[in-house]
Amino acid sequence: MLTKAYAAAVLGIGAEPVEIEVHAVAAEEPRTRVVGLPDAAVKESVDRVRAALRNSLFRLKPMGVTINLAPADLRKEGPVYDLPIALALLAADGAVALPRLAEVPVLGELALGGEVRRIRGALPIALALRERGFRAVMVPEANADEAALVEGIAVWPVKSLRHAVELLSAREAPAPHMVDRVALFAAAAQGGEDFSDVRGQALARRAVEVAVSGGHNLLLIGSPGSGKTMLARRIPTILPPLAPDEALEVTAIHSVAGVLRGGLVARRPFRAPHHTVSDAGLIGGGAHPTPGEVSLAHRGVLFLDELPEFHRHVLEVLRQPLEDGAVTIARTAGTLTFPADFMLVAAMNPCPCGFAGDPKRACRCAEPAIRRYRARVSGPLLDRIDLHVEVPAVPFGDLAGKAPGESSAAIRARVLRCRAVQAARYRGLPGVRCNADLPAGQLQRHCPLEPAAETILRAAMDELGLTARAYARILRVARTIADMAGAQTIAREHLFEAIQYRALDRAQW
Repeated sequence: MLTKAYAAAVLGIGAEPVEIEVHAVAAEEPRTRVVGLPDAAVKESVDRVRAALRNSLFRLKPMGVTINLAPADLRKEGPVYDLPIALALLAADGAVALPRLAEVPVLGELALGGEVRRIRGALPIALALRERGFRAVMVPEANADEAALVEGIAVWPVKSLRHAVELLSAREAPAPHMVDRVALFAAAAQGGEDFSDVRGQALARRAVEVAVSGGHNLLLIGSPGSGKTMLARRIPTILPPLAPDEALEVTAIHSVAGVLRGGLVARRPFRAPHHTVSDAGLIGGGAHPTPGEVSLAHRGVLFLDELPEFHRHVLEVLRQPLEDGAVTIARTAGTLTFPADFMLVAAMNPCPCGFAGDPKRACRCAEPAIRRYRARVSGPLLDRIDLHVEVPAVPFGDLAGKAPGESSAAIRARVLRCRAVQAARYRGLPGVRCNADLPAGQLQRHCPLEPAAETILRAAMDELGLTARAYARILRVARTIADMAGAQTIAREHLFEAIQYRALDRAQW
């Protein structure tokens, strides 16, 4: 007997429907073959399925079974096919009647006792199935909130193999699982760290606001305990809130990576990998590529603390995603592209001991050691960071002061006003949301300089030995500072401030 069921395979942050064909014939010696380019986890599903069926009190007749996963040239990975294979085997055996099996795709890993476990990629799978015309999908109960974020497809949560049989054999379709997006966004907005906790550091706070207002990358340089990490961790609280379509995109990435907690990523991501991270862990990859930290930080912040402690080759792989906003991973089986549009925030000490230039504590490092330490951050990478800001130690008076610093809500309000100006200016430019996204070919049109400012910029290029990339980034930062001041053109004071944020450029480094 031939039976069909449907599942789906995750590809990058998308998915492709998979047709599961089960052909069963009576046999004295039961034998099961899985074909259609399955990986080891899919081949092992036969043992899990048989144990789950037996422990769910289903008894199959001795059969010779061929399970085909189509399309045959698409690699099938992971345990997501356990539940649909088990249901198709039951239907092929004739043990139960499952009239909806060919209409409703089924996803789920089976425990040996028959329970259905969480899977990766439920959200992108639901999106792909909806686009292919399916009107319902059965998912593990743990993935129900995630899949229900997709409108236009009914989600049937399932707890166990026996529960799945009951749903598919019932006369009426079950009520679809619903999720309140508004409540999820509201819950995500509660709590968290706040800029009011930060005392002093007026220059660094200003630089952070400039960086966030224009979407620029930021490097914080200062002695240990000066507040670099504290500032960085509060940056997501002043970023514009995620739009609904951005939240779905970010949630899909986290779902595919297997790090999703809850049904929706409603806050800007903040990823802070340890400096021992590998290049594959940072960028993504593996034999079967999965998203790395740069993709998990998509639409949010990637924070690299102790920047020179990262392996040099790991830092260098950041250069392409910083320019393109995406990561393309090529493997023998194919090429996948993961989004990676993030704000890079990095922090480092000025020297190995951390106190070079500190007015109160003497540096113990020899000059060659300082040069070697700083040389761990390459010129090309430093060139891609728009603002380099010194963060001095906080004086006792600021630490002991009782008045709180300015709140994140007040700063975010100014950021939103500045972003609104940029959104209106770049409405006709696809892919440009803020000043940091402005292509080099549009700089002259959207970054007009007053004559005095042009003279200053020419002198800075000559004296600091800045590259063409640094020139473009200075203009973008100056455009942001002008927007914050409500100015149409870039004046000399806007350009002076932008150049000040390049004080630790490679020519001075």
